[in-house]
Order: sequence, then structure tokens, then C-alpha cells
Amino acid sequence: MEHSHDSSRRRLLKGGMLAAAAATTPFLGTLEAFAARQAQGRGTLAGTSPYGPLRPTRDMATGLPLLQLPAGFHYRSFSWTGDLMENGQPVPTSHDGMGVVAVRNGPHGSEIVLVRNHEAGTGSLIEATGVYDGVTLANGQRPAGGTTNLYVPRGIDQPVRTLPSLGGTRTNCAGGVTPWGTWLSCEETTADYSSVGGRRHGYVFEVTADPVLTTGQPIIAMGRLSHEAVAVNPQNSYVYLTEDNRNSAGYYRYIPTDASQQPGSLAAGGILQGARVRNVAQADLLAPSKGDSYQLEWVEIANPDMDPQGSDSGPFVQARAAGGLRMSRGEGIWYSDGKLFIVDTSAGLDDQGRPGYGRGAVWMHDLATDRLTCLFASDNALIANNPDNITVSPRGGVLLCEDGGGVDDQFGFGERLLGLTRDGEAFIFAKNNVVFDDVQAAAAGKNVSGDDYRGREFCGACFDPSGHFLFVNIQTPGITFAIWGPWARGTL
Repeated sequence: MEHSHDSSRRRLLKGGMLAAAAATTPFLGTLEAFAARQAQGRGTLAGTSPYGPLRPTRDMATGLPLLQLPAGFHYRSFSWTGDLMENGQPVPTSHDGMGVVAVRNGPHGSEIVLVRNHEAGTGSLIEATGVYDGVTLANGQRPAGGTTNLYVPRGIDQPVRTLPSLGGTRTNCAGGVTPWGTWLSCEETTADYSSVGGRRHGYVFEVTADPVLTTGQPIIAMGRLSHEAVAVNPQNSYVYLTEDNRNSAGYYRYIPTDASQQPGSLAAGGILQGARVRNVAQADLLAPSKGDSYQLEWVEIANPDMDPQGSDSGPFVQARAAGGLRMSRGEGIWYSDGKLFIVDTSAGLDDQGRPGYGRGAVWMHDLATDRLTCLFASDNALIANNPDNITVSPRGGVLLCEDGGGVDDQFGFGERLLGLTRDGEAFIFAKNNVVFDDVQAAAAGKNVSGDDYRGREFCGACFDPSGHFLFVNIQTPGITFAIWGPWARGTL
């Protein structure tokens, strides 16, 4: 996730529309109601949370007040950067995208299996069974991105096991879960180490619940580009992909040759396509307005592994030449009930009127009709400040992770987790409250430096299938949380 701190405020309101679409309330009615409130001058601040106001809440693992949460909610942190994994290697840095891939029996009863990305560039190699590129560079650094698997007992007071699952990749930002219980981890880079004995980067990798089954081989036919996230249509196995490349971001789908929905099936090959707006060649969706709607069609990308052309990816160049659309910075994408919800972090206009440098927008892609509709575009940091990752709870509630550098609101300064009500109101569910010094870190048994981390992004939000636990990361200093409480009080 590229950090663009002036473009994220617009997504929250979109999120509200997301919640409406995912829930039972008819989507269009909710959209119209929200538009009416906006016309009346309302909606300039995040709405009142159905869960109540926030307060600093102590971590059940360390005793530190790392999060602000509503009354009745609790959390436990685990698998911090620097903690030891089961292979004796420290947990890597830069926790990012994450998903639940399985619930199974473990050493302490039922356990939830999470796969977590690490958005590191170069540094120490993650010593996993599946290693893609183990090259050592001239400065002694190695590709340091990849994934770790976390095994979380449902009895949350039991130890959480962390195992390395993918290494030798880099800048693994987000990704997405598959209907068959694996994780697709995306490299947000097109770095090329082939001239120094390494490999080309910019691919998607499949990660399994059992690390020994992860091959570390790229799905080359899915394209070489600055991938952000993916979502899979369970009806036909089509994979939809976003691209995070400022004002040169395409929107793609991958049609696999093997639709058997088995681990490894996507690597058998397929067709990569770029989205095009019907009857509008090279449509620019950089500054959408709420309600903008387009009929999509798809153009084939002949060479998904084409080298970048300047700052543009090879797939984007080919799609654009065939009339493909462009977004500003495609980030989170989530499948729910036949629809995809897509976040464009920088859509809109900045103060100088430049398109693609705005506060952000959210699109809904109806897979039944192939129609893309802008659900919201925001221009107010207090409503939303660069939401990025997105998830939908088993109850149909939408949650967004902010990545805009922090907001100073009624609960103080910090990044936020933003929920959305049934009628399209955004509200603050949680705030980053991570501030500690070296002495406190050491007393908690943590190998990270003390600092004020409140402006660091939330990412990787996901619920377990029962909806009991919300899992989420704070990227720096690298902490994973399990949060639980009275979800039924609100929409999440």
C-alpha cells in the first residue's frame, strides 16, 4: 500500500454504501437516503457509532492500552514483529493483508488459520518451505517479503503459533482468500533481480493452510504488475485484481483454465483481461462522482508477463491500447453476495483540481450485470482518511482500514477502523492507540522500539467464519490483534 495521506478521506462514505449492499436493506434505497442527508449538509463527520464512544482499552496479552474500543469489547495482541516463530526466526516486519483460510482441530482444540502478508522490500529472507527468490544482493540484503501462517486457538488465551509460509518475494501488500481455502498473496512491485542472479517480481502467489504445501511459484498468467488485492467469484472461479499504480491503474480479471477450485488450479494457466467501459475508449475514472455508472466489457491481454513501459505495467499498457479504463490507485477489493466492492484510494480532485489526487472513492461491481457504479466519493478526512483494506463480516457489515496518516477527531489522534451502518452512515469503531516507550516494550517481552505509532495504518481486517473474532494488523511496529465483543449492538 503506497502511503498517500491526502487522498483517502473519500472512501468512508462509500463504505456506508457497501454495508447497505451487503446487508438486507435494498441498496438503491440506502444510496438515495444517504444522498438526501448529504444534500441537507449532513455527513461531514463520521456518524454516531451504534457501539458507543471509544475509550483506551488494555491489551489482554501485554496490559498496554494499544487500541481504543467501545465498551464491552476486548482484544488480545499476538505475533508481534520480533517475536519468535516456531522455526526460531523472528516474526518479520510490515504486517499487511490477511485472511482466514481454515478452521480446524489444533493442539488446543479448534483453531483458526490466518495467512498474513509482510509488505517488506529487502532485508532478511523469510525462511519458508516455499521460497521464490533467494538472491543475495550486493548490499547483503535479500527479498524480505512473503507470508506467515498464524494458528489461533478459539480459546484465545492459549498460545498462538506462527510459521513462515512464503519467502523470497517482496512488497506483499494485500491479496485475497479463495473459496477453496487458500490465500493469494500479491506483490506490489515490478522489481527485477534477474541481472544479478535473481528473479523478476510483480506476481501473485498461492499460500496454503499447511506451509509445507506452499510451492513459492508465481502465477505468471495472472500478470506482472503492482498488484494490490484480489477477490474470487465462487460461482466461476474468476479472479478480479486491482492495481496500485498512481493514475495508471487498470482493473483486471483472470479466467483460469482449470476451474476445479483446488489448490494449484490457478497456476495451470488462464486468460488475463482488462476492463473497458463500453462505448468509451480509454475511459478515465480518476475523479468520479457518486452515482456514476458504467457498463463494462473486457479486452484480452496477450502478454501478461510483459515488462513495464516506463512507470506503466505491461498489462496496463496493453489494456489501455485496447481502450481499457484507468483508475487512480486500486486498492482493497472484497466479494460479497455476487458483488465486488473496490476501493480507489486517490480518486477525486485535490485542492489544485488535479484528478487522481483526491480523497478516494468506492465502486461496486455487480457481477451479474458487469456494471460498475460509484457508491461514494469523499472529501473530508473526518469522514474517512484513506480507507484501504476492506472486509465484510458474516453479518453483512462493512469495515474499512484507514491508511492516511491519522485523524485528529473527538477521540484524539490516530488511524481508525471505520464501520458502516445499514443506512449508509460511517462510524468510528476503533482507533490506533499504540504509544509506548522502550521500557514498556521490554517489560511486555517485545523486541520493538518504543515510539508513537498512532499514525500507522490498520490493515488485513477479516472475520472468522462464525463472526466472533475480528482480526486486524497495525503494520508498524507489526502487531496482530483479535477483537471480540457485542457485535449484535451494531452492523458489524
